[in-house]
Amino acid sequence: MTVKTWKKTMAALTGLFILAGCGNGATDDSSAANGSADSETFVVGMEAGYPPFNWTQNDDSNGAVKIDGADGYANGYDVQMAQKVADGLGKELVIVKTEWDGLVPALISSKIDAIVAGMSPTEERKEAIDFSDSYYTTELVLVVKADGAYADATALADFADAKVTAQLNTLHYGVIDQIEGVQKQPAMDSFTSMRVALESGTIDAYVSERPEAISASAANSAFKMIELDETDTFELSAADSEIAIGLIKESELKDQINEILSGITEEERIQMMDEAIQNQPSAE
Repeated sequence: MTVKTWKKTMAALTGLFILAGCGNGATDDSSAANGSADSETFVVGMEAGYPPFNWTQNDDSNGAVKIDGADGYANGYDVQMAQKVADGLGKELVIVKTEWDGLVPALISSKIDAIVAGMSPTEERKEAIDFSDSYYTTELVLVVKADGAYADATALADFADAKVTAQLNTLHYGVIDQIEGVQKQPAMDSFTSMRVALESGTIDAYVSERPEAISASAANSAFKMIELDETDTFELSAADSEIAIGLIKESELKDQINEILSGITEEERIQMMDEAIQNQPSAE
């Protein structure tokens, strides 16, 4: 993720909130969030478009949750993790489908109680919001065309001169600068857009997390995940490699959520991700 000053960050957040209405697509009578311990609902924001972490489907199969104020149901690793947290809190889980850039503004304005959307607790984000303990540790990979020029790549050096992109305002986009000689392309707003660009040849690769890359290659045999050799791979800080639940500053829910997360074993987390990969939509 590109480095911004605090003023620029807050200006962007304010602009997104005012101009995009938080980008959540929910109706005005959507469930209100206040981040308090006595509320009967746990209102969570996510893209619902980043399988296997979160996606949108047509029914409630495999534990999917109805999207508030919109058509469809949300499912995926993030949804199932959010459901465990909601159950532990004794609250009803409410999912608000929200564009990535609208997540933090929606949280700050109390449109949602929490962000459960594969978000890393970077120092920049911590200036605006708080985070729970980690609920997933990420591994960055690249997605390429299975029959393309980079199908046999094994290291960052192999992507010199490659046209590479990632999602807008994410860690994924920032690490592209670690590839010497890369042709860094403009960031894109969704993984769907990147998959289309990759298949059409507009880009040679995009940076992603391992589960999403597995999802991409499972949904379309034209794609291939490139796992980089540990001797020449992306360098990440501890904060960048973790994924946590975003919360408003001084949220009354933080301690309770951390206690719930601590009770979910590593074996359960692996099983949840395996089930998410298995249950994800077969095609976009």
